[in-house]
Amino acid sequence: MNHLPQAWGRPQDDVYGQYNSSYLQSHGPRAHTSSPVVTGTSVLAVKFQGGVVIAADNLASYGSLARFTDVKRLRIFNERTVVGFGGDVSDMQYLDRLLLSLDIDENYGSSGHDLNARNLHTYLSKVMYKRRSDINPLWNHVLVAGLDGADQPFLSSIDLLGTTFSSPTLATGFGAHLAQPLLRKLADSESAVKEVTREQAVTAIKECMKVLFYRDARSLDKYSIAVITKEAGVELKENEQLENQSWAFAEMIKGYGTQTV
Repeated sequence: MNHLPQAWGRPQDDVYGQYNSSYLQSHGPRAHTSSPVVTGTSVLAVKFQGGVVIAADNLASYGSLARFTDVKRLRIFNERTVVGFGGDVSDMQYLDRLLLSLDIDENYGSSGHDLNARNLHTYLSKVMYKRRSDINPLWNHVLVAGLDGADQPFLSSIDLLGTTFSSPTLATGFGAHLAQPLLRKLADSESAVKEVTREQAVTAIKECMKVLFYRDARSLDKYSIAVITKEAGVELKENEQLENQSWAFAEMIKGYGTQTV
């Protein structure tokens, strides 16, 4: 009998025949991520006169388990831009390192110019499209909020296919279904943005975060929110808590469980 450690747990050759070690080899095709495991949900953003507000909760879900409750999904880039990440957290960390490297190169460059929000959005769209073309996409939906070269509010999105879209209000994940209708009541066009104040935009975002906590099982009541303006740059708060929550509306919902209409 073979007592060597590499044989432990294997059937005896003299009883069952020679062990087929080919099962231990992996010669299949190269595979990439096809189903993200740890993910973040909605990112919300809205323009107002002179700036942009963007927010995302601090939850990263392991499948359907609310596993990590302190994951910050808003990243500051050069004090003029905030990037909000929805989707796979590991791909978010990859993009975060990529942006950090880009920021260092820009800061130590001799051109005398820095990247604004529009430049950064173009860069990220090329990165996402390149990875999609390699059949190895980054499983993220990204919002870029900040100021463009003329110091005007800028807000646009990029998805895992490299598709880009701009609007006065944007949301990813469940927020695209639940929060967008509420945000569009505030600013449904670029001309309406000029009538929206900072206070109105912040209030609308907070109300939408509350609605998402009520309705989205992958959301959390702790979130990060950032306001980008020309005067103050980026004002980021990372551990905000939802206030004035009320579940009284649940009594009015009929048709679930043992309730009768």
